[in-house]
Amino acid sequence: MVSIYNFPRFKPENLEHNRKIFDRVNEMAAMKGCTPSQLALAWVHHCGNDAVPIPGTTRTANLNQNIGALSVKLTPEEMAELESYASADVVKGERHFVMSMTWINSETPPLSSWKAE
Repeated sequence: MVSIYNFPRFKPENLEHNRKIFDRVNEMAAMKGCTPSQLALAWVHHCGNDAVPIPGTTRTANLNQNIGALSVKLTPEEMAELESYASADVVKGERHFVMSMTWINSETPPLSSWKAE
């Protein structure tokens, strides 16, 4: 069985620091009148026309909650605040443990280099 403590972000030396970031996200979600999950989906929606969140669920209630994220509006200041929480130099600990990181250093070509056929 895999423990959350196998993931570097959840190791005791990183957990308290990262919990503070989690608390800030929860506070912003409460101020916006949405759930943290809806706030995260709204953030992706506001990132541009080339990013689309694809949340998975098997429950209608969760699907309805995900759809509710479409009504969450974020100001440029709120976007900057959320982005500041998630920057690589703020979050402590790698997202994945080493064995599952084979894809993490892959290079995706920029959208501008894709050719329509």
